[in-house]
Amino acid sequence: MSQPQEKLIDVWSLAGRFQHLLHSPRGEVEGAMVDVDGVPAQFVFGKHDEPAARAFGAVRPGQEVVIEGTVAAPPPHGEAAHEVYAFERLVSVDGAEPAPEEAPQRAEGHVARIHYARHGEPNGVVLDSGDFIHTRPEGFAQLGLQPGDAVAAEGPGRPLHGAPGQVIEARTVNGQALPGKPPRG
Repeated sequence: MSQPQEKLIDVWSLAGRFQHLLHSPRGEVEGAMVDVDGVPAQFVFGKHDEPAARAFGAVRPGQEVVIEGTVAAPPPHGEAAHEVYAFERLVSVDGAEPAPEEAPQRAEGHVARIHYARHGEPNGVVLDSGDFIHTRPEGFAQLGLQPGDAVAAEGPGRPLHGAPGQVIEARTVNGQALPGKPPRG
């Protein structure tokens, strides 16, 4: 009896200069263009791959990147203008490992406005720096922040989409510890 064959996938590691992001018609980030020694290479993210999009949130055009990917299947509509890879991971930016997704961050500033959850309850503040400090409704109630108040917040952070600044999942605000995520039921 024969054994099933394992299919091996070749993962390529390419080094080059980041050119720009690629967007879907809906405005979502769906890939990145990289110049590899004068040859364009396109890296395509999976549908709804937010971690891939966030990995490139802080990368600026011209920075040296190392990216891993697999050669994408040929397009059904004709030949691609350049090599296309399915994105696997961002290995480095300017020779350094990228910050882990939601790396601990610190933001300071003054409350510019209150932020509200979809259901209308206050769940954080936006600082004059543009940073969104997410406190959850119970944390917001605990802090009692108002526009103009000084804030120093720490917690996991990531870049905001479509706006300068970052979102901080606040663990502490002005030295006060905030309640963590509620357990999933």
